Amino acid sequence: SAELCLLPALAALLPPLPGSGGPGPAEVGLGALPAELRAAVRALVGELDSLFTALGLREESFAVGALSRVVADELASYTSARNRRRTATNKASVIFVDRTLDLAGAVGHHGDNLAEKILSVLPKLPGHKTDVMVNMVELTALQTTDETCSIIAPGCLAQPNDPAAKALWESFMNLKQKEAVMEARRHLVEAASRENLPIKMSMGRVTPEQLSSYIQLFRNNLKALENHCGLLQLVLATVQTLKHPQTSKWDNFLAFERLLLQTIGESEMPSVLNQLLPMIKSYNERTKDDYACEDFLVLLIYIYSVIGEIKGGKELDTAEEKVKRALVKAICDEPELSPLLQKIT
Repeated sequence: SAELCLLPALAALLPPLPGSGGPGPAEVGLGALPAELRAAVRALVGELDSLFTALGLREESFAVGALSRVVADELASYTSARNRRRTATNKASVIFVDRTLDLAGAVGHHGDNLAEKILSVLPKLPGHKTDVMVNMVELTALQTTDETCSIIAPGCLAQPNDPAAKALWESFMNLKQKEAVMEARRHLVEAASRENLPIKMSMGRVTPEQLSSYIQLFRNNLKALENHCGLLQLVLATVQTLKHPQTSKWDNFLAFERLLLQTIGESEMPSVLNQLLPMIKSYNERTKDDYACEDFLVLLIYIYSVIGEIKGGKELDTAEEKVKRALVKAICDEPELSPLLQKIT
């Protein structure tokens, strides 16, 4: 049977119930949730039912976590779903998992994967949740330094009609970054060779500048552009990701997380927080390589999620108070709060 792992819940979506006499987490039903969340759960259940109808599935649901249990119960009692399960022929196990049980997984920076970096640093394609905008100006004669230039329509990652682009995207997801970037160069060289473009193959480390120079060969050849447009969009996404300032910050996150995991057995929580404290800088003190306020919130979530049981005491209270003060000061000194910080504050 197929297994679908669905991760519907975030920490903000499941606030603690008021009072000590209320139902425990295992007893929470849809009626105990805020009205906005109830509507979201019903909408999710309706969409899941539509998906399972299209797939012809008769599901058996499992839930890990309080909100997941609510979603699974609603799906089980949903009238349309009950009717579908009587006639559907394909069996499936559906596992609902609260993301609150694995916040480290949601905020961590995982390994050396080019696809994840592209999806994280490039702006989202309007109207889409899982695709990004690729700046296509480099393939034109337009001269502009404006990265948000909207004269040229953006490219994207979804290239279902281009076999080479589909194969390259598979490489981005399955290979390490170094190998994936080499695959991008190989595909580009093969495409240029087929179009008889004057490409000079070079060995060694692949750089964004080298990929850009290869892309330039296609710029004045409309037939070559048309034949390999999907591939060029993916390679441009690679170049723009490797040059993006957020990519170096990603690597810093990953290094910090690995260091934390290595020392977590030796370091107490106050020690970890005291290491973090000097890194919290106000807007006027920060450089482009320093962490912003949102970055520290992500780091703190990761730290508290992976550190396990925390031993309380005066030393911990002091360390936490210092971090709180520094973070509040940094947020107050921001000239303009991001949408996320506005929502939190």
